[in-house]
Amino acid sequence: MTKISKAIIIAAGRGNRFSITDDMPKCLLEIGGKTILQRTLEVLRENEIYDISVVRGYKKQLINYPEIKYYENTDYLNNNILRSLFFAEKEMDAGFVFSYSDIIYQKNIVEKLLQKSSDIDLVVDRDWLKQYINRKKHPVTEAELVKVENGKITRIGKDIVMPEEAQGEFIGLAKFSKKGAEILKKEYQKLVERYRDRKDQRFQNAAFFEKAYLTDMIQYLIDQGYPIDSVDIKGGWAEIDTDEDFERAKKQWSS
Repeated sequence: MTKISKAIIIAAGRGNRFSITDDMPKCLLEIGGKTILQRTLEVLRENEIYDISVVRGYKKQLINYPEIKYYENTDYLNNNILRSLFFAEKEMDAGFVFSYSDIIYQKNIVEKLLQKSSDIDLVVDRDWLKQYINRKKHPVTEAELVKVENGKITRIGKDIVMPEEAQGEFIGLAKFSKKGAEILKKEYQKLVERYRDRKDQRFQNAAFFEKAYLTDMIQYLIDQGYPIDSVDIKGGWAEIDTDEDFERAKKQWSS
């Protein structure tokens, strides 16, 4: 399998759950003297991924690290993660690692992801419930939960998989091989054409196609018969979605 050396980080959204993002994108919040985005860049580079693209939108001028390619989501208020990703479509040709920009994770998680030889892999935290102990502002209903059978993801998404039936939570980190990226692009373009004149029609769990999450696209691929592999972890990461998450992350990750 060809070594993956590219990554695409999605950092276009506003981040509406706490007021500190009135002044900056969420990925620029500092934890232990480093921004969330800095931490992501470091972990990727430690795994020999140097060709990194960031899709910007909200307060894009503030995200300005050197040696990064930038793409602009010019309509970030009216779309979502899936559309953001495709602003960087030309970076997908040789395969890539996909990452949310409001998560932090350990080096070994990326190592484990890169060791997988399947075409589409999603990192799934099997100890996901621990993330929700005393977490009041980001309820379990917001989790991108998954069902897994024999190492394959069968169901994924908010309000799609109920907590009592979930085997884990998608953390926002994934890998697409060259073939996996080709599948993603091919099926996405089919959907663009299908929804061109049906812009208000529901797509998977999204109210309409432009508002789709990556998880909506992954569920669509599953429904089309494509295998999606689970890369299982137990902790070693954090999502920063609220001020409560931010304070907890500062305590746990400052060292």
